[in-house]
Amino acid sequence: MSTAKVLMYATGVCPYCIRAEQLLRQRGVTEIEKIRVDLDPARRDEMLQRSGGMRTVPQIFIGETHVGGCDELIALDRAGGLLPLLAGN
Repeated sequence: MSTAKVLMYATGVCPYCIRAEQLLRQRGVTEIEKIRVDLDPARRDEMLQRSGGMRTVPQIFIGETHVGGCDELIALDRAGGLLPLLAGN
């Protein structure tokens, strides 16, 4: 069960966004706040600022931690760091 808030900047047609969401769901995340930067371009500027200038989607935040994109999320999971982060540890 996830206690940390998960926020993902995404677009509607991004395969990496879909893969990242699938992994999060497999790890028990039931609620993902998705911000569609393709529908709300002003939010892309917000994403750039919050992520330290990252332009690609997804950009994933778990709690206050910027995880990065899909590749970083998968690497974090493989290293055993995703579940503790989702648990708020």
